[in-house]
Amino acid sequence: MSNAFVVYLRNEENVLLMKRDESVSEFPLAWDGVFGVGDAHDLDVVFQRITEATGIESEKLTHVRTGEPRGIEFGNRLNDVTPVLVATGETHVVPAALYSEFEWIDAGDMRSKDYSIPSLTEMYGDVGSFLYILKTSIGQEANVANEIRARLSGSGSLADVVSEIYAVLQSDHMRGYIFVEASAQHHVEKLIGRAGNRTTPLKNCRKCLDGEAPFRDIFPHLEPKAATAGISEGDIVEVRLGAFKGQRARVTNIADSKEEITVELFDAPVPIPLTVRADQIRVTQRVE
Repeated sequence: MSNAFVVYLRNEENVLLMKRDESVSEFPLAWDGVFGVGDAHDLDVVFQRITEATGIESEKLTHVRTGEPRGIEFGNRLNDVTPVLVATGETHVVPAALYSEFEWIDAGDMRSKDYSIPSLTEMYGDVGSFLYILKTSIGQEANVANEIRARLSGSGSLADVVSEIYAVLQSDHMRGYIFVEASAQHHVEKLIGRAGNRTTPLKNCRKCLDGEAPFRDIFPHLEPKAATAGISEGDIVEVRLGAFKGQRARVTNIADSKEEITVELFDAPVPIPLTVRADQIRVTQRVE
C-alpha cells in the first residue's frame, strides 16, 4: 500500500503547483503538487492536507479520481506515491507546510518547470490529461479523426490504449492538425502506429508533435466563430449566393445575434438595404 500521495488541485484547465521551501530536507525549491503522508484513499486525510498546505477549505474541494501508486526515488530509498486529482473553484492560495510559493499553470506547461519532484508530469497524466497535436495531410483532418475514433472502438493490439485516450478534437479553423486528449504521448503514438510494431501507421497522419500542448493555445481554435466575425461596417463585400450572386456591396449594418448583415448594392439604381446571411458574402476590401 502507498504511504504517500501527491494531490493535483485543478481549477478549470489550470493546475496548482507548489514550490517547496528552501529549508525542506527533500527536494528544496522543487515544484510539487500537494505532498502528503497517509492513505491516499482516505479523503478526510487528503483534504486535510490540502487545507494545511493551501488554506483552501475542504468544503471547496471535490475528489475527481485517485491513480495507482508509482515508485519515486527519495534520496537512496524508493517510496510508493499515489497521485490524486481534486477540483476546486477557489484560486486564492496561502502556501504553508512544505511550501513557500505557488502558481496556477496550464497542464501543458508542466514540463517547463526546471526543477520539480520526480515524475511530476507523469503522475499528473495518471489522473489528469494533456492535449497532443497531430499533424495531418491538409484536407484530411476529418478522415484522420474518424479513423482514430474507429480504432478506439475496436480491440486487439490497442485494447490497453483505449482507456488512456479521452477525446479526439477537430477544428474547422486549423487545417492540417487535429488534437487528441490523452494521459501520455506514447499512448497517442501507439494509437496512430508511430510506436511499437503491431499497429498499422494511420494514413494521412504524419506525426504527433513533441510535448504537451497548452490548453490555452488550443481552445480558441475549438470555439465556433460567429459568421459575422471579421466583418466591419464599411467593408466592401461580394455576394456569393442568391439572386444577387457576384454583385459588390458595402456593409451598412451587422446583426451579430442573427449572424446577418445589411448591405447596399453598388449596381442598384436605388440604394435599397439588402439583408443577407453573413456566410453568403465574401469580404473583398476592408475598411481602414
